[in-house]
Amino acid sequence: MLVLSIACLGFTPANAVAQDGGWTLEPSARVEAGVVSAETATRDEQIVVDGDALTFRGQLAFDLEDEDTRFRLEVDRIEVVRLGDGRRDSNRNRVTFQFDQELDDDWDIQFRARHYDDLVTAESSDTDEVQGAVMVSYEPVRAHRFRAQATWRTREYDNGAGGVQTKGDGPRLDLDYRHRLGRYHYVTLDARVESINSDDPRRGYDRWSTKLSYTHPLTRDLRVRPAVEYLDTRFDGRLTETGARRHDKLFVPEVELLWWPDNWRIEAEAKYITSSSNLATREREGYRFTLTVGYAL
Repeated sequence: MLVLSIACLGFTPANAVAQDGGWTLEPSARVEAGVVSAETATRDEQIVVDGDALTFRGQLAFDLEDEDTRFRLEVDRIEVVRLGDGRRDSNRNRVTFQFDQELDDDWDIQFRARHYDDLVTAESSDTDEVQGAVMVSYEPVRAHRFRAQATWRTREYDNGAGGVQTKGDGPRLDLDYRHRLGRYHYVTLDARVESINSDDPRRGYDRWSTKLSYTHPLTRDLRVRPAVEYLDTRFDGRLTETGARRHDKLFVPEVELLWWPDNWRIEAEAKYITSSSNLATREREGYRFTLTVGYAL
């Protein structure tokens, strides 16, 4: 299976525009092209493909900032054109407003509001989401960085033709530690707990996950990043034949190669996804290969 993904956006930012009081306004954009081949997928990917597809992605952003404060407005769109008979195309839109403030040499805080349209989530393949998040970063020395982020998400689900739209909401907590060994040389540990509550019994769930990754520079522009991830999900109203809550466990080893010469962003990724469940029809495993070529403007 082979999937070609191309992201195109015709935008060339000008140089940063200086404002009074030391503020600068700087536009930016990113275009991307890639290849994906997947036997199975997790629903935590930016692009969820189980099979073959063409994808198109563009991102445009504006940053207004001074020495220790930044306001950011960003729009991002992904188009997915699936290959094969009976495959339905899809897209995902995202709008983000973000405020970053450096508190002192060690502490930073970030506030973020974000809207997703047609997002694929753990509980639905067609979700609209509004979220608000606050993140605190602590970096006492360059070798150690700690982050904590709390997010509240409100979701609306499209249940298909003739179906009644339903809603859900719930919190997510992310904890992150990064140990810097050198330039582009890191060990990172991420942990997450989250839940969604919904009157629709198919949509509610509880999940925890963790990921360990290691980034190693091979040259100035080339680095490799092996990682391993584990996700544990229990659904509220999806029951097995015995009446137990459906319980899925995903184990995902992966390796990623990143080549970033100048403004180019060339990335290759290989994953092997193994899913076990107390519902036999949800047990699966398979590979996911990705190659993307991007350009940052």
